[in-house]
Amino acid sequence: MLTMLMPIGDDNEGRHSTPYVTYILIAINLAVFFLLQMPSDAFTYGYATVPAEITRGVDITRPVQVDGAALPHYPGPQPIYLTLFTAMFMHGGFAHIFGNMLYLWIFGDNVEDAMGHVKFLIFYLLCGLAASAAHIFSEPNSLIPSLGASGAIAGVLGGYLLMFPSRQVRVLIGWVGIVAMPALIVIGFWGVLQFLGGFGSIART
Repeated sequence: MLTMLMPIGDDNEGRHSTPYVTYILIAINLAVFFLLQMPSDAFTYGYATVPAEITRGVDITRPVQVDGAALPHYPGPQPIYLTLFTAMFMHGGFAHIFGNMLYLWIFGDNVEDAMGHVKFLIFYLLCGLAASAAHIFSEPNSLIPSLGASGAIAGVLGGYLLMFPSRQVRVLIGWVGIVAMPALIVIGFWGVLQFLGGFGSIART
């Protein structure tokens, strides 16, 4: 699906600063995925957010039965609430991290420039925490781990739409080539991808 409508850049003419925070966030996400998640499922399951762990304040360290199948669980950080932060730097696969980092790379720089480095970082983290809180509130007893930067990036994209509603984004559309499209359409497409991807759920039943 990414090749159907893939953003490759936007208008950076008005940007006045180097987006150091955006670059660092991308580097951390890539490092966590390739250096920690790829070698070990134990890290992925242990450091993802499990709603039941957060609501009960207990780290589940053994496999549990979900819909008749055994779902792995491993020891996580202490306190277990730290998974609210660790999970937002983890991803469920190559397509998941590629899509998220692509959109952060394209849209994060201008939002960071408008907000400033420190405010942008705080905004990013708060959006990620808010997304996790919403997920936990909707399924407080769920034993299924969830992860991903989608919530934080959704906040960044929302900020982009508010600040730059008429900005054109260059996208690659199948065999058509590169065309300019309004940010609203491109970001809306990202939302569809997140919905279809299950918002980063890593349930393996």
